[in-house]
Amino acid sequence: MVPTTPSPTHLEDELVDEFLWLEDIHGERPKEWVQEQNQRTETLLDGPELASMTERVLGVMDNPSRIAAVTKHGPHYYNFWRDAQHPRGLWRRTTWESWLSDSPDWDVLLDVDELARTENVDWVFSGARLLRPRYTDGQWQRALVRLSPDGGDAVRTREFDLGTQEFVAGGFDVPTAKSSVSWVDADTLFVATDTGPGSMTESSYPRQVRRVSRGQSITDAPVIFEVPVDHAQAAVYKDHTPGFERVVAMDLVEFFTVRTYLWSEEQWVELDLDPTVSVDLHNQWLLIRPRHTLELNGIEYPAGCLLAADVQAFLNGDRSVQSVFTPDKHSSLEGWSWARDHLILNTLHDVSSALYSTVPGEWELTALPGIPPLHSASAWAVDDEDAKVGNDYFFSVTGFLTPSSLGRGSLPDLSGPDADGAADSTARKASEPAALKRAPSFFDAQGLEVTQHFAVSADGTRVPYFQAGPCELELDGLNPTLLSGYGGFEVSRTPGYSGATGITWLTREDQRGRTGVCVIANIRGGGEYGPSWHTAALKQNRHRAYEDFAAVAKDLHRRGVCTARNLACAGGSNGGLLVGNMLTTYPDLFGAISCGVPLLDMRRYTKLSAGASWIAEYGDPEQPEQWEYIRTFSPYHLLSPVMCYPPALIWTATSDDRVGPVQARKMAAKMLDQGHQNVWFHEATDGGHAGASDNRQAAALHARSHEFMWQMLENPKGR
Repeated sequence: MVPTTPSPTHLEDELVDEFLWLEDIHGERPKEWVQEQNQRTETLLDGPELASMTERVLGVMDNPSRIAAVTKHGPHYYNFWRDAQHPRGLWRRTTWESWLSDSPDWDVLLDVDELARTENVDWVFSGARLLRPRYTDGQWQRALVRLSPDGGDAVRTREFDLGTQEFVAGGFDVPTAKSSVSWVDADTLFVATDTGPGSMTESSYPRQVRRVSRGQSITDAPVIFEVPVDHAQAAVYKDHTPGFERVVAMDLVEFFTVRTYLWSEEQWVELDLDPTVSVDLHNQWLLIRPRHTLELNGIEYPAGCLLAADVQAFLNGDRSVQSVFTPDKHSSLEGWSWARDHLILNTLHDVSSALYSTVPGEWELTALPGIPPLHSASAWAVDDEDAKVGNDYFFSVTGFLTPSSLGRGSLPDLSGPDADGAADSTARKASEPAALKRAPSFFDAQGLEVTQHFAVSADGTRVPYFQAGPCELELDGLNPTLLSGYGGFEVSRTPGYSGATGITWLTREDQRGRTGVCVIANIRGGGEYGPSWHTAALKQNRHRAYEDFAAVAKDLHRRGVCTARNLACAGGSNGGLLVGNMLTTYPDLFGAISCGVPLLDMRRYTKLSAGASWIAEYGDPEQPEQWEYIRTFSPYHLLSPVMCYPPALIWTATSDDRVGPVQARKMAAKMLDQGHQNVWFHEATDGGHAGASDNRQAAALHARSHEFMWQMLENPKGR
């Protein structure tokens, strides 16, 4: 359903935006408005029920029995951990033997809470990049630690000594900005950051990369790679793999278009491929995943397949490739990981996981065992360069009613002293992975079940969706139901355990004693069926994603799961744009809407925060012919004072420097100005695009959103 709205002949004919003043993020008048709206929303929702629910959700997030997932670097296994005593978190490490125990002996490298107190900055840990050691000494000594002052994407990057467990005095220190920083060697970095006028793209990301030596000012360092200001971002990194060292540069032209360059003979040499193709360089291999049909050597390969070529041969002009994975109408490739002698593939079959291993050069797929139906599973190499564990892989499984488990399996050694006997295919099968850690159950799943269904969209496309709820569900339309989705950027929504949602929806009882039903819609725009599922809903075809979501809502009505009065929907970011369109275009299908950190003003989204980097997804509103279709899915412009909208909670964060808080502000302000009193707004001060910087904030955000929707469904007369 495409809304019919009058189209302006020229962009300048658009009505004046009366709420531009709310785009002054830190202005006094907007801050006062935010405070007033926060108080109004808190008056509605705050009380004993919300407080109790928040504490229960926080108990899930802080539970000490959660799995401490780890990544291996050298002899240690690293983890970042938050709990009640350490709300901002601990960056720590241990040995494998210790991790296997019930009480691992953790070596705490950085206490972020203590750092925040010492430096009087509310630091949020944003990851670390370790310096690969020289293989003569094998010691992992340095790291680049990324810290955000408010939970946003802008971070400060500081050099950290893993031995002394302190920041290096006088060491590398890149000031807070949207940056990309990586090691060249112990005394040199590649730095892409804000160095003043001309250094950033229109998308608010770095357009220049500098090679910075120890002790050298960033602004004095030479620019080694740069991209045009209207491209999205520039980045350079060094591949340190012994025997395959190389420097790679990437020009992110737009979100799904990347030109890749290799440094060769003192110049950048572009990898001669369609820039919409995803590439991966590993040892001697070049992996190619096209987003569209790709022709090489006169042969056409389908979108979403995976091809392999020899890197050097490809650079020399040889376009011979081998097929690694070919999708069909039910399957897609989600990702891959390199073990020492194998490539591990993570795929979906009708949105349920299927995992495979294959031997490079042979490419025959062998299924990895241990995956139950209607679950999500993933496998990834532990450390392909460690001779002892090079073919080991981590294995994770989760489901709507199944707490996550983490295990470890092993693929056969095909090189080295243990390779004997691994020549035939039976000897190349993976060992059954052992589940080494299991997360606790946070709600009683007895009497609940997960099912998969298919709705039919407006153009006849079958759209899958998962439903979690009571086994003996009464199909009388009275079940409180929560529908969520995303539908963008080739992101797949797959089954996963949420103890918080189990508490706040699946096992919560309404006044009739009914517990909730949770539904995830796998709409177009996502990656559930590969890149073609994504591209089917780009730009002028954006409405297909919204038609798919509406089709799922209608199918829930048709099947008797719920009626509009009992159906809520929720989404964040691009999912916020999704539910914003449900609010304005399909208001009769829903009884409540939670819209988080959303895009909503599609006329100005390219001028706000990182919006210009998403033109490939939505289109460019500065082009009149593109604005003609963009305005039909711009919720801010579709609002009408004469329409009747379901109750909506629009929430955001002041520190969100990706989407920004202003679109949410303007949407709520315009609705209130039009007389729609059933819209509520809430804005956290920090937390960035996630809306939360620690577990307590995350618990409060989750509980507030679910409490709002539950209240609106349960008390329709009180809206």
